[in-house]
Amino acid sequence: MNKDQSKGHGKEAKGKLKEVAGKATGDKSTEVKGKAEKHAGKAQAKYGDLKSDAQKKTE
Repeated sequence: MNKDQSKGHGKEAKGKLKEVAGKATGDKSTEVKGKAEKHAGKAQAKYGDLKSDAQKKTE
């Protein structure tokens, strides 16, 4: 697992927690910020996956 994958998964988890906390408290702002962070984390993890695949193909 490369740096982008691990950071992405961490952001994704943190965003999910914010999203759930926002839903539980009725705070739409926190919920939306959590969703955005979750999606950013997924994108970063996906970038890490692609980076890892490309590196494997060049070896």
